[in-house]
Amino acid sequence: MSDETNIERSSGNVFADIGLPNPDEHLAKANIALTIAETIRARGLTQEEAGKILRLPQPKVSDLVRGKLDKFTTDRLLRYATKLNYNVIITLQPKPKRQEEATIRVKVAG
Repeated sequence: MSDETNIERSSGNVFADIGLPNPDEHLAKANIALTIAETIRARGLTQEEAGKILRLPQPKVSDLVRGKLDKFTTDRLLRYATKLNYNVIITLQPKPKRQEEATIRVKVAG
């Protein structure tokens, strides 16, 4: 029996690390949902109250704050962010030549 532990450095995107397709999109959705969940908590809103703001039934709010995002599109999550008073600004820029593939990133200004 070996006491040696192998550690693999993360790419910075857990979805890429576990081999999911479209990992950038998964990470973008997760970051948007995290911002929404943190805003709900910071405002002291119940899921029912958040549902009224987002126009969602409480069970859907529960799914959102628990990270069950398979039924939420990025577009829907962005619309929920605007209902919580976030401006959504989308910037497209050319990929640098040294970068292998174009990416999708979400940056939350604080």
